[in-house]
Amino acid sequence: MSRNPPKNTYPNGFDGVLEQMGKRMAPIAYGEDEAPFPLDLPLGPLKDKPIHLEAPELGRSISPYARKYRELAREFHGRSALLHLHGLLIAHSRRDAQPDHFPALFCRLWDEQSEFLLEHLDARWLVSAATTFGDHGLTPEQRQLGQTLSVLFNTMKLYETERLYSGHPADHPFPLDQRSEGNLPMQMDAFSITGGGLDVNMLGRLWQQSEQDSTIRPLAQRLLSLLIEDDKTVFRRLRTMRTRKLKRMKKAGVRMKSDRAGRAIEVPSYLHKPPGSLHSWATVSLVKAPVQQIARFAAHHLELGASEVQLYLDDAQPGVATYLGAHPRVHVTECDATFWKAQKRPRMDSHQQRQVWVATKAYHFSKADWLTHIDVDEYLLPAQDDAQGMQALLGSTANHKAGIRLLPAEMLASDTPEALFKLLPKLAASPIPPEDLYPNFGNVLPFGFLSHTKGKIMLRTGLDGVRLGVHTAMQGGFDINNLHRPKDAFVGHAHAPDWDSFLSHLEYRLTRGSYRKNEDERMQLQDILNFMRQEDGDAGLRLFYDEMCKATPELTRKLEAQGLLLRRRLDLDAKALKHFGPLPDVPEARDG
Repeated sequence: MSRNPPKNTYPNGFDGVLEQMGKRMAPIAYGEDEAPFPLDLPLGPLKDKPIHLEAPELGRSISPYARKYRELAREFHGRSALLHLHGLLIAHSRRDAQPDHFPALFCRLWDEQSEFLLEHLDARWLVSAATTFGDHGLTPEQRQLGQTLSVLFNTMKLYETERLYSGHPADHPFPLDQRSEGNLPMQMDAFSITGGGLDVNMLGRLWQQSEQDSTIRPLAQRLLSLLIEDDKTVFRRLRTMRTRKLKRMKKAGVRMKSDRAGRAIEVPSYLHKPPGSLHSWATVSLVKAPVQQIARFAAHHLELGASEVQLYLDDAQPGVATYLGAHPRVHVTECDATFWKAQKRPRMDSHQQRQVWVATKAYHFSKADWLTHIDVDEYLLPAQDDAQGMQALLGSTANHKAGIRLLPAEMLASDTPEALFKLLPKLAASPIPPEDLYPNFGNVLPFGFLSHTKGKIMLRTGLDGVRLGVHTAMQGGFDINNLHRPKDAFVGHAHAPDWDSFLSHLEYRLTRGSYRKNEDERMQLQDILNFMRQEDGDAGLRLFYDEMCKATPELTRKLEAQGLLLRRRLDLDAKALKHFGPLPDVPEARDG
């Protein structure tokens, strides 16, 4: 049975779209005694020169240039000739061709006179300027940002025009109880009014891109500022709807994650430490990994001076608890059916929920001064890699601070004796575009990390009502935020230390682990990996892995130049042998 071809919004499909789009006007021709403005035209004097609507300087000329000149003179009558010049350059740029030097003159105009242009041009002309940058910018940054801004504001013009026919004023959000049950086009999920991040992610990314080019930056940031200041946009309406919906949900007793604001909590005086005191500290982890990996993890922290390493075995294997628990500072709990039967709630399906449960349980029974909740593939990295380094870190934390926030350092795949870790780009010695470090994927993974970017917390023990999360600690439903943030101590994450490890964990992470998308609005790691795998299989994944995770000479050189490379001699196997002796003959834990 034959099917009728789908109806097209535009006749002849994209052939018709491109044909119509290509009907640009002929270049603006000049008369016999007329010539384009030169590239070295003095711009300063034009600011104080007024334009007359009759343009007497053109005499009787009726050339296409003269007609366009007079048309713009009528709009800018009595105003600065610099604004008139700006309009002429944009008009030329809309035609099939323009004088070769006009793009450079346009960019020079914005480079030298942006403050004047921003003060005297309205938003309509500013959007036109952004479009001109998109078509004729001198750098890739100018063209990319200009095109994106042009699409944003032209799309706004389309949907805001249609909205006029709804009968609702532009500054009036739609009622919350009149939502249609229909689906969005192209199988898109609807934007989450209460928790969606599409709006801030989109606008924030544009703001970050504007920082990469000094010529277009003033224009882009003025347009974005005007956008979020205007009360007649979809952005303002959605934010108003979000506020109203959250109030309604709060009144009904429903608490959203977005309600979890942070706050400083009081550290009781009896928890204060005099200067020079020794601090005891411990780790807690829910682990499902080969015994050698667990032993290396535990030994590293024992070597740093941990008073206790608390290990909760999520998938206990015979002999593992006996082997690890033989160490006097290692406490092992097998999370089997007997363990969960003794808890106040049955075993949770989510690995993360189980992590939070055992970490909080350990916190309230810990005898150490400090406790940190970290994973088996994470390693504390104080500035000085020994027990004294940990004491220096804890001792430098003021008594009113409830804890320490350690930023992550992600391990690179390397065959060097030293372990190499990359740091977050925000710690760079100078601002650096992500694409400079990661040419193919930096634009969609701006932090350059496959794993978490929040880091981990070390928290003082003895605080009432505390619940330990994976990356946070909470009291009374609020994130604790009076935290010390050291600049020279990190938590190293061996997330994908080699290709085989990355590949073996990939399916779990994509479907149930850290690569799953929390929202559907913007491209995330899951999308990239699925695309690369669908296009080129393992070869595509390998291309991604080598750029993002491998310590290539070029990447390490760039990272080191920006102060984003951390070198550590971990010697994990030697530490494991020292603290635990030879490994027992036990099967490996299942992946998870």
